[in-house]
Amino acid sequence: MYLRPLTGHPWGAFSLRTAVLIDGGHLRVLARQAGYRYDPNYIEAVAHACISPDEILLRVLYYDCAPYQGSPKLPVSGKPANFHGSDEWLKTLAAKPCFAVRLGALKFRGFVPKKTPLVRGALSDQDFKPRFEQKGVDMRIGLDIATYATNRSVERIILITGDTDCLPALKFARIAGLQIVLVQFPQQRFAQELLWHSDFQRSIKWPEQQ
Repeated sequence: MYLRPLTGHPWGAFSLRTAVLIDGGHLRVLARQAGYRYDPNYIEAVAHACISPDEILLRVLYYDCAPYQGSPKLPVSGKPANFHGSDEWLKTLAAKPCFAVRLGALKFRGFVPKKTPLVRGALSDQDFKPRFEQKGVDMRIGLDIATYATNRSVERIILITGDTDCLPALKFARIAGLQIVLVQFPQQRFAQELLWHSDFQRSIKWPEQQ
């Protein structure tokens, strides 16, 4: 793990109060693409891997949505599709030391074709897949960044995300004097805007899975 300053400012050997903010949807995609099982223990390992020796971990804030529960009608047959899942893993994560879970809502936005253009002929329900949208996650990340910037309970925020919706909050935090560290995993690329509005880019390796 190394810390590459974008500003070139060297920091001394003192401890900085630090919060780690994790966009769960973003981390889940990256971890699964890298071949890792996504569960509370691994999320905890990733969070702790982001901390450097000059930092004191105050809290880890994890943002995600509970599984969608519902029975919308399938697009061809009209039969009910049963979506269900357990949120017990989120409760397990929230019970870990220094962790807090912030939940948005997962909204069902209908069925969309698996392939386009559609092939002529008879279609079946198997030709479609559900589309879901996270609501409220970006807002919660932004609010927590702004809160830290206002109350100054931390001096550094470590952020795991690929979403540029948090840019206004990052600008606000930096103006208030907080340092923003953007975490980069192997093979990951960022939008330039995220690099422009952070102070450091920290590359970490995936922790070994137990």
